[in-house]
Amino acid sequence: MLRVIGVGDNVVDRYLHKKVMYPGGNCVNFAVYARQLGYESAYMGVLANDAEGILVRQSLMAEGVDVSMSPVIPGGETGRSTTRIVNGDRIITDDNDCGSVKATPLQLTPERLDHIRTFDLVHTSCYSFIDDQLPLIQSTGAPVLYDFSDEWDEAVLRRICPFVQIAFLSGKDLLEDDLKAYLKLAVSLGCFMAISTIGERGAIVYDGRRFYTKPPYNPDGLITDTLGAGDSFITGFITSYMQGRKIYRELSAQTPVQLTASDDEEDYFSSLILQSMCVGNLLARKTCMLPGAFGHEAAILD
Repeated sequence: MLRVIGVGDNVVDRYLHKKVMYPGGNCVNFAVYARQLGYESAYMGVLANDAEGILVRQSLMAEGVDVSMSPVIPGGETGRSTTRIVNGDRIITDDNDCGSVKATPLQLTPERLDHIRTFDLVHTSCYSFIDDQLPLIQSTGAPVLYDFSDEWDEAVLRRICPFVQIAFLSGKDLLEDDLKAYLKLAVSLGCFMAISTIGERGAIVYDGRRFYTKPPYNPDGLITDTLGAGDSFITGFITSYMQGRKIYRELSAQTPVQLTASDDEEDYFSSLILQSMCVGNLLARKTCMLPGAFGHEAAILD
């Protein structure tokens, strides 16, 4: 069974017009969605001991995510992402500069690195503020998926990609050909795969050999909240892909000769990518039918 861990950010997403908040953050969402898919899942990150931090911690535990290696910061503050409706437009702000996650970033001690070493996949992000410790994670041998969100340019890719194995980019408003050039750059810098979501246009995956594209599944007017859609897609995609990759490697290790011809191996992994994109679409559609990133609504206290 695939074991995955989200290392880094957590926030609460506050909807002022509804006076409610939900737990979230790239790495938290990844850990929860992976658990919902049936994988063993953990979250490691700095948790504040305020009401919002308690909500995040309790929600993770309720979803079956292991938080045993997440330090609680006395006097800390949970990051707050706030949505306001202004003249009919949705305005999203970061109200406290990511809180304790940025003010007192997670420190990867030998004990925590030993814990990371037991997982098949690590997810972290640009909002986790541990870029300087990526070489330490890389040293564990666990593949690292890095979520750049839309906080990237060529210089950022050149700085981060040599230390991670899978790059996930928000496609912004880039033309498809321009985005494909950046995905190829990420792979040339050391990643074995680069992925981008491009909103209503769907997603693009590059595996160093070819590009794969797929539009999103039609929600048929059932969208409740798009929060977490991108995190859902990447979780569904990468866990399915890594599970299929693990199966192939385990079967290969059990045979005294090469398991498949090169053409058959390429067919296996090409089919696996396309199927994994379908799983990503399916999970993203499910998430969009629910409020918040994964529910657990609470009243805003202030």
